[in-house]
Amino acid sequence: MAQTEERAEGAGPFTTRLTRRLAADVTSVWESRTARKRGALTIRRDATETTRHADAQGLRRLRILNTVVATAFTIGGALFVLGAGVSQFGPGNPLQSATIYLVGGLFFSTGAYAALLQTVNAPRRGGDAGTLETPRWRWWSYEPLQIDWLTTFVLFAGTLEFGVNLLDSFLQGLTVQQTNRLIWAPDVIGCVLFLVSGHLALVEVSHGPLRLRPRDLGWCIAAVNQLGSVLFMVSAVADFTNPRTGTQVNVGVTNWGTLTGAACFVAGGVLQYFEHPAPSERP
Repeated sequence: MAQTEERAEGAGPFTTRLTRRLAADVTSVWESRTARKRGALTIRRDATETTRHADAQGLRRLRILNTVVATAFTIGGALFVLGAGVSQFGPGNPLQSATIYLVGGLFFSTGAYAALLQTVNAPRRGGDAGTLETPRWRWWSYEPLQIDWLTTFVLFAGTLEFGVNLLDSFLQGLTVQQTNRLIWAPDVIGCVLFLVSGHLALVEVSHGPLRLRPRDLGWCIAAVNQLGSVLFMVSAVADFTNPRTGTQVNVGVTNWGTLTGAACFVAGGVLQYFEHPAPSERP
């Protein structure tokens, strides 16, 4: 029996779940996040479900990249928690917290690029729609109509924008206008990119309009990371320097927003250790 597309789900131009009929009583269900994180798709036959995986090379690739992503975001988030704590409770030396933030930012960028690599090199749907094929290794691709690529690319761009903010924070003798332009503006832009990436991640796991799916690990990771992005934005808004007074809107909110937002990314990083192909899984 020829394959016929039964149902495509997603939002806008993005397909996040695709159900195809393989035979009279057999369908395959492909989900973008499951494919790139676990290297798997679901085969439904009558009332039973089985999982079909990519080959051993593809699964090994996903495990390595997932470990890098989880570790980088866990360490990066922890360093941001430390930096905010030093800024709030430390001796008041801004270079100390700035240095900690900079190192944490390097981990964030590493994790975001590894997440992009995981998307670029994720197993793809095979020709018969019931298998996953491992593509050749690539360091880059351009796939803006794929929601998984877009969310990870925007996340990576956000970490690079934060890098501009973190590097500029070492500059001395800046005027208020220069501080807002060189330090505050990149911070806000980075936060916006994080929020966009987080929204796309939630759309991906919701397969359309946003919905609560607390029993789904991928949804929980996307949700806790989005909460972290919201708290980062609150921190960034409070960090604006008033041109009239030359002081920040609220230093305490800035520090606590960064600390709690970073704690969310630590939690998301830890959860990502569990979203991967299990060692026992085989093609």
